[in-house]
Order: sequence, then structure tokens, then C-alpha cells
Amino acid sequence: MILKEALSVLSKSSPYAVSTERLDQKKDQLDDIKAYLYIDMPIANDVDKLISSFSSNKPEVLFLCGSSGDGKSELLTACKKEYNTRAKFHLDATHSFDPCENAIQTLDKVFNEYLSQSKPLVVGINTGMLGNYAEEGSNEVFKSVIKNYLESGNDKSGFYFIDFERYPKFVIDDSGYSSDFAEKLLKKLTAKENNLIRQIFDKDKSECLDCESRRLQANYELLSLPAVQRTVIDLLFKARLMQDQFVTARALLDFIFMLLVGPGYLFDNLFSGGDNELANKVVDFDPAHLRTKKIDRFILANDLGLSDTEFEEFKSHLQELGIEKLKSSNSYLRLFYILKSEDYANNYHERFSQDFNQSLIDEYINIYQKHRDYDNSDECRSIIRDFCNNTLRTAIRKYNNRNAPNLRTGQYLISEKNGYQLVAKLEIKPDLKSVPKQLMTQISYFTACISVGNESLTLPVNINLLQLMKRIVDGYRPNKHDKNTVVLLDELVEEISKIANKEKTLHIINGEQHITVTDDEDDKYAVSGLNND
Repeated sequence: MILKEALSVLSKSSPYAVSTERLDQKKDQLDDIKAYLYIDMPIANDVDKLISSFSSNKPEVLFLCGSSGDGKSELLTACKKEYNTRAKFHLDATHSFDPCENAIQTLDKVFNEYLSQSKPLVVGINTGMLGNYAEEGSNEVFKSVIKNYLESGNDKSGFYFIDFERYPKFVIDDSGYSSDFAEKLLKKLTAKENNLIRQIFDKDKSECLDCESRRLQANYELLSLPAVQRTVIDLLFKARLMQDQFVTARALLDFIFMLLVGPGYLFDNLFSGGDNELANKVVDFDPAHLRTKKIDRFILANDLGLSDTEFEEFKSHLQELGIEKLKSSNSYLRLFYILKSEDYANNYHERFSQDFNQSLIDEYINIYQKHRDYDNSDECRSIIRDFCNNTLRTAIRKYNNRNAPNLRTGQYLISEKNGYQLVAKLEIKPDLKSVPKQLMTQISYFTACISVGNESLTLPVNINLLQLMKRIVDGYRPNKHDKNTVVLLDELVEEISKIANKEKTLHIINGEQHITVTDDEDDKYAVSGLNND
């Protein structure tokens, strides 16, 4: 077996991509490789623990819920081998195994059969199919249980739901963020000891001399570097945060296959897009699209063939990784990017580390952590106040007053007609008391809490909104390309405008003219003309 064939178990087009019961087939080396790459995760332990607690003569039901490709069939196939006599398994509720029935009708039959006997039932089901059955199914007992779960997220007596969504592939922790699944998978794939794939790689390296094999070997060598593994995980995390891209097991395996077996070197494959949902998101983070003075100088010098002894020395070491001379400056930049945390050769690539920095992610994580773990400490209060006062409040004021640059700090435009601006003075500040009340179940956003006058408002802040607000503070004016993010600001500004309209004192401004109107709470208004102050 050659390396490319061994890696084929990772591909979504492989028959090994979805586990099925292959009772009549003998196991081969690809089965052994797939078994070796299996990652035991917390959800598998919880499913195993629950099924092992079932009694073979007590009616109980487990729904294992999730999305396509997250590993339901893989997990339940393993469970069925161990607990087949204890429970009945329906591994994939999206399919019907009778050409005369659809998936809903098949579930009706499975559920009716369950109710007619006393054996536990285990069902693998997509979350979307749960909703479909709640609307279209015929078994009223199961429809009621499923509707209750979809509305409340709670189990009912004898009915249990375990959802992959509650076991996210990425978590934000004290050290920053991590992806236990991706980290374990990459380490297993490239392990030096007791690794079937590594053994095939070593054999290939000594025997296969054609260009395609050498490039594949170089890609495997690159992916074996801890710094490269970290960079791959960094990019997937950015896709999760900035593009709301969920990472399923199948998509991740296929993504890694594409990185290794794609047409180019790993660093080019990483940003080439293609027939993979993760790859098509990661392409947007291509470092070759960055424009800094240092990067532009490198591209110009390399394209013109200008000599650089340090770069030439660096390139001379690349053959140690199996990398031949690259034709494109962009390819070198991508190589520098994936090696950015690696101590390699003369470390020429490190001169671009600041150009590749991801301070936005670090800032987002820091603010997220302080909201999630708020303990009224000086550190939490300081970071949240700094964010609310210098980023959130400033961005709100600049965005709200984008057509009224004449207004001063604390003044907020309500409306404008015929050159007259209706303005309110508002005090917007952090609402620290409301921070602990916010339930944070996703890493994709935190909830900012502010007080406007005497009222409390909240704003879900994802990393794209944080980036947009920072740009607004620096003078940027949002345009149509920001519409998906700026809508969150629009909603908050509308809420602030409603509060501003309730103010007892409003200001009418037209150039140098400034009229103040005050409601004295006795159906009378005090009006005075003032100079700008």
C-alpha cells in the first residue's frame, strides 16, 4: 500500500467516510488505519455511559442528534457492536431502507415497534429531521417528546437527547482556545511511533521517487510539524469565528486529505479552496492577500530576482522538507505563514511574523473571557470598561452621528430635517451588574451590556462586529459590504434612539443656532436659545 491510498480513508468520497455495518466483508489495512485514527471524544463517553445504563427489558430511548458528517453513524456503529443485545439501533434516521417509504414513514414504523415492546431504542438523527418529524410524523407520543425537546432543550422521562452541538469542536479556555478533536487527530495522523500511516510513509519515502509522491511526502513532513498543525487549527478557528463555519468530523478529515493530496504543496493547498466547505472558508485568510510594506518589498524583490543572501540560505534548507524551488512569491509567503511559529533554518520567515499577527482574535478572546468569567475583579471590570467606553460607545456615537460630524461627545442625533438636527445628550456606560446574568453557550459571540440613561441594553458582539467597531473608531464608514454585520449596530442605534426620544431635554441645532427644549412635567415646555457649549 502506498501513502496516497492509506490517506484515502480521510476523503469524504471514500467508502470509509461513513460507517456502515460491513458484516460480510473481511477487514483490510484501510480498516486498521481508520480504526487507528478514531478519536475517543467526550460525547462518545457520554453516549456509551447512557446506553450501558439501559436495561434490556425497560423502554428507554436515546436520540443522538447533530448535523450531517459530525460522526453519529461512526459512534453508533461502534456502540451497536457492543450493545446490540441490549437495545435496538436505528443508525440513520434520514434514510428509508424500503423504496416504498420515506424517512418519516420509516421512523413511524421504528417508533410504533418500540411502543409495542420493551426494548430500549437508540436513534441517530439530524436535528433538521427532528423538526420534520415533529411536524409530519404520525406517532403522537414521539411527536410530543420531540416538540418538547426542540422548544425547551430538555429530556422527558425515559427519553434522552444527546446533541453534538453541545460538544463544540472549539472551546475558549484560560490559555486562549483549543480544539481537542483536531489536535488529537493531527497528532495521531503524524505520530512517530506505532503509526501505520507513518510506517507506510517511511516505506514510500525510500521507494517512490516520482514528483507527485515526493510532494505528498513533503506535505506529510510539513503537517508533522507542531507549528504547522497549530496554524491549520488557527485558520479553522478563524473560519468558525469570522464566518460562522461549523467544523464536522467528516469535513475536517476531508480537509486534511485535501491539504496532503491536493495538487500543490500543503501551504498552497491550504488556500486553494475546492470541493470542501472548510477549504472554501479558509481561502479568505490567504496571507498572500495581505498588503504591508515588508510583504510588498519581498514580492517585488523576489519577482525581480534581486539577491538576498539570507533568503537564499533559507531556501537551501527547504529540500530537507522535500520542497523544491517555488515559482511564486505568494507560495513563499504562504510557507512563511505556516512556519510562523516554527524555529526553522535561519528563521528568515520570522521577519514577517508581525505582518501575520492575529491581534483581533487575541483581543476578542480576552474580552469574551472577561464577560464569560466575570467575577467583579479589577481585571474584569477594567477590560470590560475599556471595551465599552473606547470601542463600543465610541463606535455607536460615530456611527449614529455619521451624518452629523458637528455634534460633540455625549450628543446623539435623533433626526434631521431642513438642516435642523434633533439631538439628545445621553450618558452611555458599561452595565457591569448585568454581565453575570448573560448565559454564554457559544464561542461565536459574547453579550455586551450597557446602560443608556436609566435603561439597560445588550448587544451580541461577534468578532466581525468587534472588527467593524474598531474600524469605525478609526474613521471608517460602513458600506454595503458590511451589511451582514452592521445590522447589529443598526438595531442597537434604533433602541438608543427610542430612549433618546424619551429624554426630558432635547436640543435643536442648526449651525450656530442651538435651541433647548425641556419638558417640565406639567404639560409645559421651557425653551431657550443657547450658544454651542
